[in-house]
Amino acid sequence: MALTRSFKETVKSRAQRDRKFRVAMLQEATEAFLRGETDVGKTLLRDYVNSTVGFEELGDAVEKSPKSLMRMLSATGNPQAESLFAVIAHLQREEGVQVRVLLQRVS
Repeated sequence: MALTRSFKETVKSRAQRDRKFRVAMLQEATEAFLRGETDVGKTLLRDYVNSTVGFEELGDAVEKSPKSLMRMLSATGNPQAESLFAVIAHLQREEGVQVRVLLQRVS
C-alpha cells in the first residue's frame, strides 16, 4: 500500500494538534542529548522546530540566523552547548514545560 502523506507532514500535523505529542518530542530530544545520542537529539529537535515555531521565529528568539540553526541541527551539524541550550530553553518556554533530570544509579 502506498503512503498518502510524507512522514514529515504526518509528524507536523500531529504536533500541531496534539500537545502531548509535542512535549514528548521535546522531552525525547533533550533526553537523547543527555544520553550522548547527539544525532538522534538533533533529528528530533529539528522535527520539533519544523512542526512548531519554525526556524525563522526561533532564530529571532535566540538571536541566531535561521540558516545557522538549521546547520546546527543538520546531520553534519556540531552545535555548541550554549546555542543548543538556548534553543531548548526557548522551546520549553514556548511549550510551557520544564525539562527535569532524574539521576538514577545504574548497576
